[in-house]
Amino acid sequence: MSKDAGQPSCPIAQTLGVFAGKWKPEILWNLKDQRLRFNELQRAVGGVSQKMLAQQLRELQRDGLVKRIQHQSIPPHVEYEATSLIKTLEPIFGELERWYKDNAPTVRRAQKKYAKNNPS
Repeated sequence: MSKDAGQPSCPIAQTLGVFAGKWKPEILWNLKDQRLRFNELQRAVGGVSQKMLAQQLRELQRDGLVKRIQHQSIPPHVEYEATSLIKTLEPIFGELERWYKDNAPTVRRAQKKYAKNNPS
């Protein structure tokens, strides 16, 4: 496949670009079975700034994975929920989880070995 400007040539990279990153998996995990308000989601994810959470949620909305629900109340409040598109990713997430469970000890050993041989 030829590489278009700004587009990865690898379909795996394109797929991971939709839901990978530091915060997107945590956000999606917390929204997979429930609808949450912004502050509830921020507490559930832990460690993410308001600015970063808002940015990640906008990207997930743009890609059709998260729906923003604005309630017309005083004071106004917003909730977020996963869309049905997330259900199509469940087998992939299941395989990634299984891979990590099967390979985590090997990955940790490699990381320790690397750190020992490459002190910062």
